[in-house]
Amino acid sequence: MVVCPICGKVVKETFINQHLDSGCTGDVESEAVVPSSTAPIFRTPAPKRGTFFASSQPVSAPTDTPTQARKRFFADVEDGKAEVRENGSSSTPALKKSKPNGAERAAPLAERMRPKTLDEVYGQDLVGPDGVLRGLIEQDRIPSMIIWGLPGNGKTTIARLVAQKVNARFVEINSTSSGVAECKKIFAEAKAELSLTGRKTIIFCDEIHRFSKSQQDVFLGPVEAGHVTLIGATTENPSFKVQNALLSRCRTFTLAKLTDADVATILQRALAKSKELYKPNLDLVNGALLDYLASFADGDARTALNLLELAMDISTRPGDQHYDTISALHKSIRGSNPDAALYYLARMIQSGEDALYIARRMVVMASEDIGLADNTMLSLATATYSACEKIGLPECRINLAHCAVALSLAPKSTRAYRGLNNAMSALKEPGLAGLPIPIHLRNAPTRLMKEMGYGKEYKYNPKYVDGRVKQDYLPDQLLGRTFLEDRDLGTQIDPDLLEHEQHSNSEEMFQDTSVEKDTVMQVAEDKVETKEVKQDSQDGEKEAKPLLEEEHAGLPKNEIRESDGVVKSEQSSDLKQSERETSNVLQNDGPSSSLSEPPEDDDDIADTSLPLSSQTKPPEEWE
Repeated sequence: MVVCPICGKVVKETFINQHLDSGCTGDVESEAVVPSSTAPIFRTPAPKRGTFFASSQPVSAPTDTPTQARKRFFADVEDGKAEVRENGSSSTPALKKSKPNGAERAAPLAERMRPKTLDEVYGQDLVGPDGVLRGLIEQDRIPSMIIWGLPGNGKTTIARLVAQKVNARFVEINSTSSGVAECKKIFAEAKAELSLTGRKTIIFCDEIHRFSKSQQDVFLGPVEAGHVTLIGATTENPSFKVQNALLSRCRTFTLAKLTDADVATILQRALAKSKELYKPNLDLVNGALLDYLASFADGDARTALNLLELAMDISTRPGDQHYDTISALHKSIRGSNPDAALYYLARMIQSGEDALYIARRMVVMASEDIGLADNTMLSLATATYSACEKIGLPECRINLAHCAVALSLAPKSTRAYRGLNNAMSALKEPGLAGLPIPIHLRNAPTRLMKEMGYGKEYKYNPKYVDGRVKQDYLPDQLLGRTFLEDRDLGTQIDPDLLEHEQHSNSEEMFQDTSVEKDTVMQVAEDKVETKEVKQDSQDGEKEAKPLLEEEHAGLPKNEIRESDGVVKSEQSSDLKQSERETSNVLQNDGPSSSLSEPPEDDDDIADTSLPLSSQTKPPEEWE
């Protein structure tokens, strides 16, 4: 006895095929309903709908009539018929549209907009009206296949639609979360179902390249025996990431890159279906934005839908100063103003900004604005991010301040940044983005590629003196074109700065002129004072001369009075003799009224006409 996978009734094993062909109406041994949980390997082709119908009926429910069983048939469910109970009550129609519930609202827009039919798949000719894969689906001849394509171009969607179109059990696994043991269990269930019902199992393995080649060996036996149909999806070249034995047993289908028009169509469809949920500002989310998002996504529909979801979310959100403040911090560091950088950094920290966000922006500043002028700034910024990650606020504010000041005071160079921008601008020129790689620069890991000439004429630089060779690295259309400029910064001159410097220079010149003028005036005043003092001295000498002559009338003519003493300007032998006689008279006879009194202090007398050594000798030795 076996359980019918369609109606859940117990049928003899020999009559199961006849029972299925008759639409679950004949050769029923027992009409007792067996819960679906007793045989988990039997599932309906539409898992969600089958689960819905099974859960809507209690385990202790009475036996279904053939009419009720007919309502559960797969073809009728696909036609959109609702399940109607015999007592007149009806359940929710299978295909009735309902408002999005909490789970649907939480799901990403890309998941909610996943196509439900092959007609909703855009940009892939394989599933188009005349597509090869669509023809195989319509003929119910689905081979094992490897679907190779870029991220977001419909690999998973096409695999799920293939399983819905054919009468087969569909099992989806992911190489990042599934192992060999789970795969073997699925293979055993598929073999049992095939032997009992004749229905195949389609296994969809997403990211199959994440399986190691030893893990991929587990698929060889079931695929070769036909127990399962394998559909593997990969973003990597299957000739490198999929085992050759498995690849030879599967057909490889390459999905084309979505064009901007295809992505724009997908976005328009998503916008039309999401207006009730998001209610975006249509003045902001318009056709121009959709075209820009389609171009920015570069063929990735998932990325485009995520960007559209973000745009619809922020189109009605009030703005804040989050981006203004980080922009001010960035521009202050770029302008080498550490004071302003510290001010805006303090504002961001005080407002509760994430320290890791600030540190990440500083890592970008280190390469964008400082760049080749000081390569150590990138290491400092990276270390600052690590410090913020390990320490956290409030202590890591010191690390942020250290990095902000260092970036502000460091020399600036945008040479590498501008070089990359020049290269990116070149890619926007017609025909330059897809230029073929020179054949001598291509990798040749296989014999076929070597026979095609890949890497044949490449010159390995370390084999040559100083590593110098004559070799082209750019495509032929770009030979001689340079992207990296020789200068670190730009060539423009700020007129405001020029005017400010001229004004500053004028003030400095005026100050210097004032200082020089004051100096000249002071020197002139000093000269006048010196001249007046000299004139007064000369006038005093003229007035004192007659008095000296009267006072020293009895002295020799060659004696003059200067200050308080008598200075001998000219000393002769007669003067010496006269002084000796005077000295003898004073010693023998005492003072005489006929003689003038000598000076009180002999030390005040000096002879400027004699050498210094003669002036220090006593009078007895003046000969």
